[in-house]
Amino acid sequence: MAEKFDHLEEHLEKFVENIRQLGIIVSDFQPSSQAGLNQKLNFIVTGLQDIDKCRQQLHDITVPLEVFEYIDQGRNPQLYTKECLERALAKNEQVKGKIDTMKVRRYILK
Repeated sequence: MAEKFDHLEEHLEKFVENIRQLGIIVSDFQPSSQAGLNQKLNFIVTGLQDIDKCRQQLHDITVPLEVFEYIDQGRNPQLYTKECLERALAKNEQVKGKIDTMKVRRYILK
Protein backbone atom coordinates (compact mmCIF):
# COMPACT_ATOMS: atom_id res chain seq x y z
CA MET A 1 0.00 0.00 0.00
CA ALA A 2 2.80 2.42 0.87
CA GLU A 3 4.37 1.81 -2.54
CA LYS A 4 1.33 3.36 -4.20
CA PHE A 5 1.72 6.50 -2.14
CA ASP A 6 5.49 6.59 -2.68
CA HIS A 7 4.93 6.43 -6.43
CA LEU A 8 2.37 9.26 -6.30
CA GLU A 9 4.61 11.32 -4.01
CA GLU A 10 7.51 10.94 -6.44
CA HIS A 11 5.38 12.16 -9.36
CA LEU A 12 4.00 15.07 -7.32
CA GLU A 13 7.49 16.16 -6.27
CA LYS A 14 8.66 16.12 -9.90
CA PHE A 15 5.54 18.03 -10.94
CA VAL A 16 6.03 20.71 -8.27
CA GLU A 17 9.68 21.10 -9.26
CA ASN A 18 8.71 21.52 -12.93
CA ILE A 19 6.11 24.15 -11.96
CA ARG A 20 8.75 25.99 -9.91
CA GLN A 21 11.18 25.94 -12.85
CA LEU A 22 8.41 27.09 -15.18
CA GLY A 23 7.76 30.04 -12.89
CA ILE A 24 11.43 31.01 -13.09
CA ILE A 25 11.43 30.80 -16.89
CA VAL A 26 8.22 32.82 -17.20
CA SER A 27 9.25 35.48 -14.68
CA ASP A 28 12.36 36.27 -16.71
CA PHE A 29 11.07 35.38 -20.17
CA GLN A 30 13.25 36.15 -23.16
CA PRO A 31 12.37 35.15 -26.73
CA SER A 32 15.48 32.98 -26.73
CA SER A 33 14.05 30.91 -23.86
CA GLN A 34 10.97 29.84 -25.86
CA ALA A 35 12.39 26.35 -26.50
CA GLY A 36 13.01 25.83 -22.78
CA LEU A 37 9.51 27.08 -21.99
CA ASN A 38 7.97 24.66 -24.50
CA GLN A 39 10.00 21.79 -23.08
CA LYS A 40 8.96 22.62 -19.52
CA LEU A 41 5.29 22.82 -20.57
CA ASN A 42 5.62 19.38 -22.15
CA PHE A 43 7.13 18.06 -18.88
CA ILE A 44 4.15 19.50 -16.99
CA VAL A 45 1.66 17.82 -19.33
CA THR A 46 3.54 14.52 -18.97
CA GLY A 47 3.63 14.98 -15.19
CA LEU A 48 -0.13 15.47 -15.09
CA GLN A 49 -0.58 12.31 -17.14
CA ASP A 50 1.65 10.39 -14.72
CA ILE A 51 -0.34 11.70 -11.74
CA ASP A 52 -3.56 10.69 -13.47
CA LYS A 53 -2.20 7.16 -13.94
CA CYS A 54 -1.56 6.98 -10.18
CA ARG A 55 -5.20 7.89 -9.61
CA GLN A 56 -6.26 4.48 -10.92
CA GLN A 57 -4.20 2.74 -8.24
CA LEU A 58 -5.68 4.89 -5.46
CA HIS A 59 -9.34 4.90 -6.49
CA ASP A 60 -10.45 3.18 -3.27
CA ILE A 61 -8.86 5.77 -0.94
CA THR A 62 -11.20 8.32 0.61
CA VAL A 63 -10.03 11.46 2.37
CA PRO A 64 -12.38 13.39 4.67
CA LEU A 65 -13.17 16.88 3.42
CA GLU A 66 -12.00 18.29 6.75
CA VAL A 67 -8.45 17.27 5.85
CA PHE A 68 -8.61 19.52 2.78
CA GLU A 69 -9.96 22.32 4.96
CA TYR A 70 -6.92 21.91 7.23
CA ILE A 71 -4.65 22.17 4.21
CA ASP A 72 -6.51 25.23 2.91
CA GLN A 73 -6.05 26.88 6.31
CA GLY A 74 -2.31 26.20 6.15
CA ARG A 75 -2.49 23.65 8.96
CA ASN A 76 -0.77 20.29 9.10
CA PRO A 77 -3.23 17.60 7.93
CA GLN A 78 -1.77 15.18 10.47
CA LEU A 79 -3.33 17.38 13.17
CA TYR A 80 -6.72 16.27 11.87
CA THR A 81 -6.12 12.73 13.14
CA LYS A 82 -4.86 13.99 16.48
CA GLU A 83 -7.87 16.25 16.96
CA CYS A 84 -10.28 13.47 15.93
CA LEU A 85 -8.77 11.21 18.56
CA GLU A 86 -8.98 13.96 21.17
CA ARG A 87 -12.67 14.57 20.34
CA ALA A 88 -13.37 10.83 20.51
CA LEU A 89 -11.65 10.61 23.90
CA ALA A 90 -13.64 13.57 25.22
CA LYS A 91 -16.90 12.07 23.95
CA ASN A 92 -15.95 8.71 25.45
CA GLU A 93 -15.38 10.34 28.85
CA GLN A 94 -18.70 12.18 28.57
CA VAL A 95 -20.59 8.98 27.78
CA LYS A 96 -18.77 7.15 30.58
CA GLY A 97 -19.89 9.89 32.98
CA LYS A 98 -23.49 9.46 31.86
CA ILE A 99 -23.28 5.69 32.32
CA ASP A 100 -21.82 6.13 35.81
CA THR A 101 -24.59 8.60 36.68
CA MET A 102 -27.24 6.16 35.47
CA LYS A 103 -25.69 3.38 37.56
CA VAL A 104 -25.80 5.60 40.66
CA ARG A 105 -29.43 6.58 40.00
CA ARG A 106 -30.39 2.97 39.47
CA TYR A 107 -28.71 2.03 42.76
CA ILE A 108 -30.48 4.86 44.61
CA LEU A 109 -33.88 3.94 43.18
CA LYS A 110 -33.62 0.30 44.34
